[in-house]
Amino acid sequence: MLETPARMEPLFFDDAVPTVLADLAIELQKAADELGQALHPESAAELAELVRVMNSYYSNLIEGHNTRPRDIEMALAGAEIDPQRRPLALEAKAHVEVQRVIDRLALRGQLPSPTTIEFIRWIHRAFYDEMPEEFRYQEKPDGTKVENVPGVFRTSSDHDVVVGRHQPPASERVPTFMDYFQKRYAMAERQASSRIIAIASGHHRLNYIHPFPDGNGRVSRLMSHAMARKAGIGGNGLWSISRGLARGLKDRGEYKRMMDHADTPRQGDRDGRGNLSESALKDFCEWFLTVALGQIRFSIAMFDLGRLEAKYRSIVKDVVDDRRAPDLVSAVLRHGSLARGEASFVLKTSERTARNTLSDLVGRGFLKSDSPKAPVRIAFPLDFRERLFPNLFTDAEVTVPEPPTLSFR
Repeated sequence: MLETPARMEPLFFDDAVPTVLADLAIELQKAADELGQALHPESAAELAELVRVMNSYYSNLIEGHNTRPRDIEMALAGAEIDPQRRPLALEAKAHVEVQRVIDRLALRGQLPSPTTIEFIRWIHRAFYDEMPEEFRYQEKPDGTKVENVPGVFRTSSDHDVVVGRHQPPASERVPTFMDYFQKRYAMAERQASSRIIAIASGHHRLNYIHPFPDGNGRVSRLMSHAMARKAGIGGNGLWSISRGLARGLKDRGEYKRMMDHADTPRQGDRDGRGNLSESALKDFCEWFLTVALGQIRFSIAMFDLGRLEAKYRSIVKDVVDDRRAPDLVSAVLRHGSLARGEASFVLKTSERTARNTLSDLVGRGFLKSDSPKAPVRIAFPLDFRERLFPNLFTDAEVTVPEPPTLSFR
């Protein structure tokens, strides 16, 4: 087994970017620019929080952990959760909180390069610092447990693993491979198209190294999210790569199969100059970027202001026995927030009547605010999510790829 970093070449396309990938990069940029364009930034921010929960839900689903969206939101609110469901809910909560930090850094223009060792270790550390005790250890075949220390790479033979048919680099070689990964992907940041294509190739190659004893899949998906934000196709946090990876283009087993396909060794002189197949890497990148484009287009349709407002008004009309309520919801959705004293002007009614309408909407979870006197913002009650956003989540049992079997050597 080659233990030099060149073992994972090609990491991207140095000579000529395949036309299909260049075209996909352009389409991704166009679609991401369209996403959420008509939404007020404050309303978009509330939707982005919903997408973070969705991303966490699907990322954990890929690992075989089926967490109910309601439990994730209860964990985020600090509410009591059934003890049997609590560990999975806290795991999902940790994912949401790390992504929230990434999104805030991106909004402030302070997001560092996501492919640096420092950033990748930060993702793992921030994630595992919040993990329940049950998920902090791995059990070896002899019954002993190995701790997954937050932010620390595999360091000893105790952490050597085999993932499916793939044998990642030995633990003592991980720092060398990660240093090479960081340097090579720094080169990919020089051009817009290569930054986008590197989201796909970097996702696979980080998992190829498998730098941590556990959590590599989640770290790679969070890194991919950060890379999308950095490359300018993050769509203000309104789309989820994890949803696409979990669902695939045609079936739910594609992610595992395509990751395995990208491990293929070089197939002769016409298959690049690296140790791994350049053709297989192209296939994986094309699949990954097509999945991403599909998710952005899904979100464009789902979060279109006109459709969203119409669906929201219809729900409020059905639920709230107050004909003024839909108008107030529309105003908040369009303007992002509304001072409580302005409700009477919007509704063209008395302050007392407007106050009652507003209180009813807050009480039912259609509007929210930071305090009883603070302006109100739009909210998206879980009980009406499926009607507002069909197929965004599902609490039903879902068939997903089996997580890779880790075999300790």
